Amino acid sequence: MHIARWVCGLVLICLSVSASAGPFVVAEEQRPQSLAPYLRILVDEQGSLGLQDVTAADSQRRWRASEIQGTNFGFSSATYWVAVTLQNPTAEPVGLILRQDYPLIDQLDFWQPAADGSWSLTETGDRRNFHSRPLNLRDFVFPITLPAHTTQTYYLRYQTAGSMNIGLTVSSETAFLPQLGKEQILLGIYYGGFLVLVIYNLFLFMAVRDRAYAYYMGYAVSYGLYFGVHNGVSFQYLWPGNPWLANQSLLILLGFTLIFGIQFVRTVCSGPQLAPRTDRVARWLLYLLFPLTAISPFVSYGPMILSLAILTLVLSMLFMVMGVISLLRGSVPARYFLVGWGALLISVVIYMLKTFGLVPHNSFTHNAFQVGALVEMVLLSLALGARVGEIQRHGITDQLTGLFNRRYFDEQLPREFTLATRNNTPLALLVLDLDHFKAINDRLGHARGDAALCAVGQLVRKQVRKPVLACRYGGEEFAILLPRTTPGQAVIVAERLVKLVAELKLDKMPLTVSIGVATFQHGNYASAIQLFEAADAALYRAKQAGRNRLELAPSSPDPVVSAPAVESAG
Repeated sequence: MHIARWVCGLVLICLSVSASAGPFVVAEEQRPQSLAPYLRILVDEQGSLGLQDVTAADSQRRWRASEIQGTNFGFSSATYWVAVTLQNPTAEPVGLILRQDYPLIDQLDFWQPAADGSWSLTETGDRRNFHSRPLNLRDFVFPITLPAHTTQTYYLRYQTAGSMNIGLTVSSETAFLPQLGKEQILLGIYYGGFLVLVIYNLFLFMAVRDRAYAYYMGYAVSYGLYFGVHNGVSFQYLWPGNPWLANQSLLILLGFTLIFGIQFVRTVCSGPQLAPRTDRVARWLLYLLFPLTAISPFVSYGPMILSLAILTLVLSMLFMVMGVISLLRGSVPARYFLVGWGALLISVVIYMLKTFGLVPHNSFTHNAFQVGALVEMVLLSLALGARVGEIQRHGITDQLTGLFNRRYFDEQLPREFTLATRNNTPLALLVLDLDHFKAINDRLGHARGDAALCAVGQLVRKQVRKPVLACRYGGEEFAILLPRTTPGQAVIVAERLVKLVAELKLDKMPLTVSIGVATFQHGNYASAIQLFEAADAALYRAKQAGRNRLELAPSSPDPVVSAPAVESAG
C-alpha cells in the first residue's frame, strides 16, 4: 500500500513539473531555437478570456505544458493562449526576436511587459492589415528586449478559422538577420523555379499546341500563387492592404489548382480512353469543384478549407490510381506522371496530417508540401518535354522502316554539305533502290512489299553508326549520308550493303539493291543538290547496267565516267 502511494505521488509530481514548463535561458548570441518545449498553453473554448483573466492566480491551474498537448491543434474554433518565460542571466540586455512561423493565423495578439509594470499590446494577424505587424515580414515577428538578470513572461493569443499551428522560435537579432537572408534567397529560387517552368512550357505550348501544356501552365500558376499565399509572400507584396483577399485567395487558388490538376491528369494519362471508370469519378469531382470554388469567397472559411483539404487527399489517391491503370494499359507518359505524382502524394499526406493535428508542426512537415510540389512540377515538365521529343521523332521518322524520313534528309543534306565545305572534309552519299520492287508488290501483294522494305531498313540500321545518317527517301528508295568518308571507303560500304541485301532470306523472296555513290571533296560539287543529282545519276546507271550492283559517280559533275561494276551477287 505504501509503495502504491509512493508511485502515485511520483507520477503526480512528474505531471505537475511537466505542466509548468520552465523558463528558456537565452544566450547573448542566441541561435534560432524552437520554444515548443517551454510553452504553456491555455484553451479558451468560448474565446471570452482577457489578459487579466489568464494571468489571475486561479487561472494558473488551467495552463498545460505544450509537451502534454503539443502545439498543433488542427481545425479548432477555440482560442489558444500561449505563455513563454525567457530568462537572461547575462549582465547586458539582450535584443531578441520572437517569431511565429505559420503566417495563416487570423488574429494574433502579443503582450510584453513594459518598464513601468504595465503591458504593451501588439494586435496583428492575417485578418488584419499587413502593416499592423511590428516588422514588414511574411511571418509574425515580435522584437523584444530582455533586461539583464531578469526573467519575463510573454503572452500570445491565437484565434483562427483555419488550422491552429503554434510555431514559436526565439533568436537574437544578430542571428535572425542572416537566417532571414537565407530564407529570402531560397524563396526566390523556389518561386523562380515555378516561373521558369511556366515560361518554358509556354514556349512548348506555342510550338506544339497540345492542350496538356495549357492545363499544366494553369496548374503551375495556380499552385505557385497558392504557395505564395500559404507562405505569406502574397499578403506581403501583392495585397498588404486587403486582409479579405489574403484569406479568400487561398481557397480560390486551391480550387483552381485542383481543377487544372484534374484536367491535366485526365489528358496526360489518357483517362477517358485507358481508365474510363476512374476518369468518370474525376469528372464528377471536377463538376463539384466548379461551384465550390465559385462560392468559396462568400462562405465560412473553416468548413470550406476543410472540404477542399479532404478533396485534395481524395484526388491525390484518385490520380495515383488513374496513373497506375494507364501505365498497365500501355501509356508511356503515365510512367513519368507516376514518378512526379508519387513525390507530391507523399508530401501531401505529410502536410494534411499536420493540418489535422496528427503530426507535429515543424519545418519539415510545414515545408514538405511545397518541396514535393516543386519536385513534381519539374518531373511533370520533363514528362511533357519527353512528349514533345516523341512528337518530333514521329515527325522525322519513317514509321514503316524506323529510319529517318525524307523531310529530315532534306534538312540534313545541306547542313552536312556546309559543314564539309567549311571543314574541308569529304562527304559521301549513297542512294539505294530496291530492285524490281513493283513486281514484288504486283505478284506478292503490298504486305510482302512492306516486309521487304522493313527488312532492308533494319539491315541498313544495323550497318550504320553515328555520324552516318540513313533515311528512307521515298517508296523503295533509301539515302545514306557518310560524313568524313572518302570515295574508297564509301565504295566498301556500298559493296557490303549490296552483298548483305542479296543474302537476305525473306520467305524465299529474293531481294537485291542498286546503289549510286557520290563523294564531295576538294570543292568538286558546288551545292548539295549537285551531290545528290550525281548519286542519283549513278544509281540510274547501276539500274541500266543490270541491277544488284553499285556505280560510283565521277569526281566532278562533268560527263560521267562509270566505275567498275561490282560482280553480281545473284
